[in-house]
Amino acid sequence: MPMNDPRPPFVASKPPPVGDLPGRRARHRSSTLRGPNGVFARAESEPRSLFGEMLDWVLAPLLFLWPMSLALTWVVAQNIANQPYDAELRRLVHSVAAQVSAGREPLIRSNGSGTEEQIDRIARTLVQGDDETDRWFQVLGRRGQLLAGDAALVVPPGEHAVAGVVHLREDVLHDAPVRVAYLWLATSNEERNNDALVQVAETLALRERLAVDIIKGVLLPQFLILPLAVMLVWLALSRGFRPLEELQQLIRRREANDLSPIPERGVPEEVAPLVRSINDLLQRQDHSMALQRQFLADAAHQLKTPLAGLRTQAELAAREIDGGRGDPRSMRHSLRQIAVSSQRAAHMVNQLLSMARADADSTTLKPQWVDLGAIARHVVRDFVPRAMERRIDLGYEGPEDDTGATLPTRLMAEPVLLGELVRNLVDNALQYTPAGGTVTARVSHDEAAATLVLEVEDTGPGIAPNERDLVFRPFYRALGTQVDGSGLGLAIVQEVAMRHGASVTIDDTRPRHGDTAEAPGARFTVRLPRGTPPPGAAA
Repeated sequence: MPMNDPRPPFVASKPPPVGDLPGRRARHRSSTLRGPNGVFARAESEPRSLFGEMLDWVLAPLLFLWPMSLALTWVVAQNIANQPYDAELRRLVHSVAAQVSAGREPLIRSNGSGTEEQIDRIARTLVQGDDETDRWFQVLGRRGQLLAGDAALVVPPGEHAVAGVVHLREDVLHDAPVRVAYLWLATSNEERNNDALVQVAETLALRERLAVDIIKGVLLPQFLILPLAVMLVWLALSRGFRPLEELQQLIRRREANDLSPIPERGVPEEVAPLVRSINDLLQRQDHSMALQRQFLADAAHQLKTPLAGLRTQAELAAREIDGGRGDPRSMRHSLRQIAVSSQRAAHMVNQLLSMARADADSTTLKPQWVDLGAIARHVVRDFVPRAMERRIDLGYEGPEDDTGATLPTRLMAEPVLLGELVRNLVDNALQYTPAGGTVTARVSHDEAAATLVLEVEDTGPGIAPNERDLVFRPFYRALGTQVDGSGLGLAIVQEVAMRHGASVTIDDTRPRHGDTAEAPGARFTVRLPRGTPPPGAAA
């Protein structure tokens, strides 16, 4: 196996499947790409494996640091191997220097051949190598003349050398790397370049062998420990993910209609917030489904009344015809009742459809740049015939400039839903306003809050403060009003307002007085944020 391969051959880029959680990857196969520093990057569109990602982040630093550990171990081993051999070189240099300077000045200053032969003989005896190590020496006199040894040794600079102290350096001699120990001998009080010099050089074969032996002694245990560490990390992660696998199996075994909370007992601390969030979602889903069931039950109950009226009137008309008592007046009355019941059923169905449209997912909404005043004027015009039939003064008031021109009231909204909101507010006001009353739809600007304000007020009986939150519930109708309605209009208003981030408030048109019979009326105020127009929208 190459030493520079950061991943052993038995380490896969993906862990084996542990149950269903870490990954049966037949369904969700995720491609891996080698990233910088050995980190594995997966395609953004593919699902990620938390087990594989954690394994990558644990093993990648380990496999990245292992070659660095090898290099550092090699440097330390060479340093350790150099210490005993450097000490031996220092001893040899001191021994040669002691023999050379035994006669001190006379010996070093002498130029006789007998003196040089004596120095050479003594030094060769001291620095003699063995079969695996070659040693060379050099002795120079105070004038730089070669007294003994090998002339190929380079004379080191002596400016920063301290006399009497052994110095070490790396050099090349006879095309072989050597370790050189040298010592300057002070022979007089003259300049340093007049000192005598003793050098001993040694090849590096034994040093390198000792360093290799140290490396082998250190790395062999690592080659055994590294696979064991990888397996332990693998087993630790598998065991750590086991509670998640059990939680997954627990959720899979649940019935589709089981919205009870997931038990948090035995769940790891890191996963407990996720389980609590899921339990909160289940609780909200259970509440939503309960409201939907109640809504469907109420809708079915409300539809029974007009449908029962239709059937009753049809049966009465058929019975009279079969009995030969087909009175035109009674038949006209039955047909009128059938028309009223069918109208009530159609109105309720339309409001149920509006409720469903308002309750649809927000992704189906397509907000556009619309004019609230124009929508309100259009709705008011549609209700004018009905207001005239009931002798109710229905009007619209919008913002104007100093010249009396109508100011635009643009905002970002879904026009169909916004029309349903205005329509249901005006319809509710007309239903509860007695004959001779007044209903006014008003649109204005609130510059301080950057909102548009829609107000629909009437002169009807008003809404008691303790019922103002209840009237927004589906099918809720205040008692004692004698008004035939579906109870869905204000629920639609509330839902549309929530979809647009608006608020709806109710107050009295006139102050309430206990000693007067004058009705306080009701004012519905909707504050709609203007929003930001989409790019390219026409103003």
